[in-house]
Amino acid sequence: MKVSVDFDVCASTGACMQVAPEVFEVRSDGYLYILQEEPGEELRDKVQQAADMCPTAAITVEG
Repeated sequence: MKVSVDFDVCASTGACMQVAPEVFEVRSDGYLYILQEEPGEELRDKVQQAADMCPTAAITVEG
């Protein structure tokens, strides 16, 4: 699976980081970073939940 974030609409709320800290991180600069653009299948449920919880629908999961 491939994870992408539309940084133009991302509000860096950290909701995704709470659900999938292995994949998403909001750093001290206030911006969201993708730690794994192609996480393993064992993280699919967490990544999908993070995408579903995103208040701006900025996260896309492909594959």
